[in-house]
Amino acid sequence: SMRRGMCDMRASCTAGRPGAIGARLGRVLVSCTAGPSGSQMPEIERLLVVDDEAPILHALQRTFEAAGYEVIACADPAQALERLREKPFQVLSADYMMPGMTGAEFLAQAKSLQPETIRILLTAAHDFSAAVDAVNNGEIFRILAKPWNRVELLGTVRQAFDTYALREKNRQLTAIVQSQNAELAALNKGLERLVEERTTNLLDGMVAVLDYRDTETQWHSRRVSRFTRRIAEHMGVRDALELRTIEMGALLHDIGKIGVRDAVLLKPGPLDQEEWHEMREHPRLGWALLQRIEFLRDASVIVLQHQERYDGRGYPAGLKGEQIVLGARLFAVADTYDAITSDRPYRKAQPHAAAIEEMQRVAGTQLDPHGVEAFCDIGEAEWQRIRSEVEKISLVEQEWGWTPPKRIFEQIREAASKQRQPISQPPDSKTG
Repeated sequence: SMRRGMCDMRASCTAGRPGAIGARLGRVLVSCTAGPSGSQMPEIERLLVVDDEAPILHALQRTFEAAGYEVIACADPAQALERLREKPFQVLSADYMMPGMTGAEFLAQAKSLQPETIRILLTAAHDFSAAVDAVNNGEIFRILAKPWNRVELLGTVRQAFDTYALREKNRQLTAIVQSQNAELAALNKGLERLVEERTTNLLDGMVAVLDYRDTETQWHSRRVSRFTRRIAEHMGVRDALELRTIEMGALLHDIGKIGVRDAVLLKPGPLDQEEWHEMREHPRLGWALLQRIEFLRDASVIVLQHQERYDGRGYPAGLKGEQIVLGARLFAVADTYDAITSDRPYRKAQPHAAAIEEMQRVAGTQLDPHGVEAFCDIGEAEWQRIRSEVEKISLVEQEWGWTPPKRIFEQIREAASKQRQPISQPPDSKTG
């Protein structure tokens, strides 16, 4: 009977069954993991034993089955690799010296097939130094010497299964945490987009309110925001965030005027000294309002500096040249063009050529000469296209008959009046 068993093991791999004390000593894994080809790790504890010496292989199989493990015993390492391709194992025990394939080579291939499997190496004392290669290439959990101590052998295998279970639980928890983190990141990103979108819509509505309040500049803010962005693109600005900042700063350039009284803002004649002081405060007020909105803080600097001149004769800080941020310098170019080519109560709109002539005349004094040059490089048709797009929006709103209620003006003006003292002083020093 013993000889028949050894012959069977030499010929092929044999699957053993758990022994009678398996229920007492074997531990069942609660969790499962995906094995090769998407198969599920069984709840029983499965061990693959590989040794070319039949008596040793049989002895190991009986020892492990008696401890309650399901054992697959293989005398041929090539057949053992086939078993690894067929089903998952938590623990693998292999001899170091085997014909056709060393234990080091076998364990390295086993690692590539089932990297999570815990690997144990059995080796004779004279093989011990060579077994270091197997440790380096196969990531061995333990090395046991032949002949082995039964208590030490079973203790090592038990530790191997416990280690596998712990690592598997950690992998599952890590996967759960990563999945939840990804969901939270997506949720946060979605919420940020929603808040940003609603805030942008609110600000766009405030700009519309301001434009309706001052009919001389109706739709002016939307036009110059698109004009300014187009100049920036032509000058080589490619960063999406920077372009958006420039566009939003131009759109909101006059937002501080919601804190200026109607008697001053809409006064038909010249302003007296006190009224002029109030009007000149609108860049600072706009800056203070936008400082409260994190994603508009960079744009708020454009709002603060939009009345500065290239030669330093503007306000509120008298900055000049490149002390003025690019967005504010390009806005001044777009603003000048829109003012000349739009109808006003005191004059009709001037043609494109007249605007170009005037802009070139004040380049280097009022306007950034590089911005003017970039503007002139772009054909008139492009500016007409942008203007037409904005006018289409106005026609839609007029068709729907939307007009800001009077109470909106009062509420906004009341909120703005509370912002006359900024949270902090704006960056208005001439040194930047």
